[in-house]
Amino acid sequence: MSADSRVRVLGILLACGMLPAQSRKAEDLAAGKVLVMERHASDPLFAETVILLIHYDQDGVVGLMLNQRTGVPVSRLREVAGTGGRSDRAYAGGPVEIQSVTALVRSSSAPPDSMHVTADLYAVQTKRGLEAAVKASKGPADLRVYLGYCGWVIPQLKNELAQGSWYIFDHGERFAFDSAPGTLWQRLIGRTDGQLVLAPALDRYAFQPVLWHR
Repeated sequence: MSADSRVRVLGILLACGMLPAQSRKAEDLAAGKVLVMERHASDPLFAETVILLIHYDQDGVVGLMLNQRTGVPVSRLREVAGTGGRSDRAYAGGPVEIQSVTALVRSSSAPPDSMHVTADLYAVQTKRGLEAAVKASKGPADLRVYLGYCGWVIPQLKNELAQGSWYIFDHGERFAFDSAPGTLWQRLIGRTDGQLVLAPALDRYAFQPVLWHR
């Protein structure tokens, strides 16, 4: 595709709001935003990570890594009733309390014991809530399970942002159930350079715990 055609496609995507804006401003931090680690991560635990913020207030910040799928099938979570028939794999949510379990749920209404993140996206952490979410789920397209999480206090995260560690993207609901999480970081970091890197869903247009909170 020619450069002019690429520009036209980019203009269409921007007009439709399909390429979320990215920022490095601390005032843009909030639940539902996505953090994308810069290329030269000082901490190898966060190298090439994409993190959805599910909680953000003065008590602290909690996020889940969206692109670190494990080899552990969800069916291994025997403490959660209803997971026995699921072959999809859990994700490494982060290095904090890796025995804890959180589910991201896409739903038109709030699931039991859930915390609203943004748009139609909810986080569930209690045993009762997880079991209800699994029962209502049709599969990995509406529910993903995370082991552990990422945590900060606000000054700590703002300091990392000031040092240039993170880019902030809008509309976390567009990435939470990405169909190719293994390439998500690469695609998003490409956007920070102004490159036109399309999500898998747009490829046809391209140019060729257990911690229970009771």
